[in-house]
Amino acid sequence: MSVMTRPTAVGPPGYTETLPCEPKTARRARRLVSGALNTWGIAELVDAGTLIVSELVGNAVRHTSCRLVRVSVRRVKDDLVRIGVTDRSHALPRMDLVAEGDETGRGLVLVDALSYRWGYDEMRWGKTVWAEPAVSPC
Repeated sequence: MSVMTRPTAVGPPGYTETLPCEPKTARRARRLVSGALNTWGIAELVDAGTLIVSELVGNAVRHTSCRLVRVSVRRVKDDLVRIGVTDRSHALPRMDLVAEGDETGRGLVLVDALSYRWGYDEMRWGKTVWAEPAVSPC
């Protein structure tokens, strides 16, 4: 399967890529987010942004039976970036309480800690889970 990163044609600057819904996709998603943030001159968000997208892709892989996901990163405002993962599942994300010894279930806790805010948008055919790490003022 050949994939191509595409800049958005209208609206805020951004990039999207449709990828297989499988664990190795997280690597490609991290490169997409890192490339966009570096292009926009906000490299200070690369660590948070790549962790966020890894968790969002990981959740789609683990909790849906979708064949594809769409990863997007948009510069909503000068001081705000939105990272999203879209799939065709109607299963909504939940931030569960995790016990100290639990080895899984911390993904959205991490996303919450790294984000100004996060959420999801439901659509008739699926959803987008997104997070917004804030750009620090200069």
